[in-house]
Amino acid sequence: MANGSRLAAWEFFGAELRRRREDMGLSQAQLGALVFVSGTYIGQFEQAIRKPQMDLAIRFDEILKTDGIFKRLCMGLINDRRYAEYFAKAAELEALATKICDFAHALIPGLLQTEEYARAITVATNPLATEEYIADKVDGRMERSSILKDATRPVYWAILHENVLRIPVGGHAGMARQLDHIAALARGRTVLVQVLPYSAGAYSIMTGSLKLMEFDDAPPTAYTEAVYSGNLLDDPAVVKHAYAAYDLLRAAALSPEASLTLIESAAEDHRRCASTT
Repeated sequence: MANGSRLAAWEFFGAELRRRREDMGLSQAQLGALVFVSGTYIGQFEQAIRKPQMDLAIRFDEILKTDGIFKRLCMGLINDRRYAEYFAKAAELEALATKICDFAHALIPGLLQTEEYARAITVATNPLATEEYIADKVDGRMERSSILKDATRPVYWAILHENVLRIPVGGHAGMARQLDHIAALARGRTVLVQVLPYSAGAYSIMTGSLKLMEFDDAPPTAYTEAVYSGNLLDDPAVVKHAYAAYDLLRAAALSPEASLTLIESAAEDHRRCASTT
């Protein structure tokens, strides 16, 4: 489903939620109390700013007596083949988070990727895929990153291993533009980015990725990913360990100011390489 049509579908979900709520004579705050979220959240669902999870859609159906319409709408929108099956739930939660912390060892995190970078990754991992398939995957990645443009965007903190800056995904020129994009987001105070340099020693050999997510009305979660697999973790003890690991990475990383300098320097290195090839 194209990005525009998905947005239209969520807008329909929100408009229908508002209509059914008003038909029942409920305010946003009253409906929120019945489904255990704030009235502000109900307003954001109705405006398609936030997207409800399946369990909430089911509660809407129960309270508003809508015979499963919200469950069916949500199921169709959440079952999105643009995301790998193991990542789909994490993508859904990502859109609801109030704070997201990413650690990336080899690739730019999805929320920071340019369309050019996302396409290069998708083509590299799916060399025989159709153009339609590639476009769908890239479209999904770009829709995810749009949460950083929202007025209600989450606090976003990323730690990038220095590897991430050096690998010329999509060629040196494209990589320079990708790093420029990250630098612009950091300078605009939209995101906070740190780099874990090679000089960090033992920390610099950590592999895999880690995503921490916090919410207003739910406990925090952690998501880890390896090759063709991912784990969404919600056990409090495990999540606590994941946060402790992230704190150690943050302590070993360069300061945000030094990180920005390194990112911009790496972008210039890629530009120089592009100009000589």
